[in-house]
Amino acid sequence: MQYKKPKRIFEDSGVVNPEDAYHVLLDNVVNTRGQDIKTIVDMGRYFSIFSPRQSGKTTFFEYFCTQLETDPAYIPILLSFQSFKSIDKETFYGRIQKNLAEQLVNRLDLVNCSQKEDVEKYVRSININNHLSFYDFLEGLNNLIKLKKIVIFIDEFDGIPIGELENFLTTLRELYQKYKKQKDKALYSVGLVGIRNITKLIVGGVSPFNIADQVRLPPFSLKNVSNFYAQYTKETNQPFTEDSVQKIYKETAGQPWLVNRLGTILTVDIKPETTKPITVNDVDEAVKNLLYEENSHFDNVTEKAKQYKETFIEVVFNGVEYIPGDEEQSLLLTHGLIKARGSSLNVSNPIYKKRFTRAFFQKSGATADTSLNTYFTSDGFLNMAAILSDFEEYIMQIGVNAFYKSQKPYEKTGQFLLTAWLYQFVEGGKGELHFEAPGGLGKMDILLIYNSHKYIIETKINRSTLDKTIEKAIDQLCSKYLLTEQANEGYVVVFDVKTMVGELCTPRVHSVKDKEILSFNIGIGRY
Repeated sequence: MQYKKPKRIFEDSGVVNPEDAYHVLLDNVVNTRGQDIKTIVDMGRYFSIFSPRQSGKTTFFEYFCTQLETDPAYIPILLSFQSFKSIDKETFYGRIQKNLAEQLVNRLDLVNCSQKEDVEKYVRSININNHLSFYDFLEGLNNLIKLKKIVIFIDEFDGIPIGELENFLTTLRELYQKYKKQKDKALYSVGLVGIRNITKLIVGGVSPFNIADQVRLPPFSLKNVSNFYAQYTKETNQPFTEDSVQKIYKETAGQPWLVNRLGTILTVDIKPETTKPITVNDVDEAVKNLLYEENSHFDNVTEKAKQYKETFIEVVFNGVEYIPGDEEQSLLLTHGLIKARGSSLNVSNPIYKKRFTRAFFQKSGATADTSLNTYFTSDGFLNMAAILSDFEEYIMQIGVNAFYKSQKPYEKTGQFLLTAWLYQFVEGGKGELHFEAPGGLGKMDILLIYNSHKYIIETKINRSTLDKTIEKAIDQLCSKYLLTEQANEGYVVVFDVKTMVGELCTPRVHSVKDKEILSFNIGIGRY
């Protein structure tokens, strides 16, 4: 078969038009009771659709509205609050009235509704300038229209003027409660679309929209990804191997923007205009290219990750338990950087993990020449004495201000910098690095695995007596972590506020029964 030029593209810059770009229907878009969107709308429910930016929300509900339009009983209305954040109350409600009235009249005309003229006269006679007149306007429609069902979708709901959030949601809530049992009503169903779960929003101590169903938009499933690329293959005769599709799904975890972007890189940059199949090796190359790419998607999520960098890094190294309601975790979850599964938190996909971990660690300034023989023993293991000694010099070079600016305890700053230093030795799959890794009798501060050998590091902050701090760390290492991990050696790194930065300290070797501990005292004191 010959290669054919594709008719569509992999869309990575806005809403997807199925005529111009590859498109799949998401699997399992349901509320907490397992009901799909059509069922929710048919039941007259109000609901919130939420997921991170560039995950397909607008595409999903716009396509759903086209399906809804096949039934003349429905009047789907599409609104967006994207540019409303800073406008005043009167302008806000005026724009809602204009957009809603225009779409309502056009739809009634399209379905040849006998009430079209009466409705048009009504919407022109009303002036909406606050939440009370907005309530009256919608109630008037309920009394006027009896044979049609208005379904309003509000995209980018997070863009609502902050001063009207409570009023607007309370208005919808009151209308829902008043007409819940009434079937012959005009305002039948409302869907708020955004990055936050509006149903859990607390305003003034209460939740003004707790009557709504919760609908989380899932990422692409493996089936979605397979069908997605199959559309390209059908148009061009260039196949994706089954292994390559699985590899893409594994790297992206089905994040729609990433799936689209990799599709473009693979078919435009890696293997363009050919019928040669896309392979796993091609995917590896495309992921590598993407990791070094500057784009708005990475800019947006990086900005969010920076706000709670330390929590994100903890999640990277599997050191955090999911705590519902935690502010830092909630923000990272909302913006799609991490995901919760039961009590555990993980980075949403391997591409995010690689991209942002590298970015944060590079920003820390940790640069070691990992090719130097001094960092390795003759039998292929790591020379931790040399690695930790050079880490001490690295702290001297960057100074200690970071230890005093962070809102986290000092030890967390030290753990982050040390983890960044050690990450260089395992980057690119050379080994494993775990931050606050769970052990049999507790959590190890840092667990590094290289060449199947485990290096267990305990970090401490010393504000009182150095010997006691080191003794406590050694006791934890020997009685808990080395014992359960069946290791005979461990490492203690103390960040000492009583030792001035720049004052080099000699590493000490401690023998405890059959265990050998190497301790480093790193000065972070300020003059």
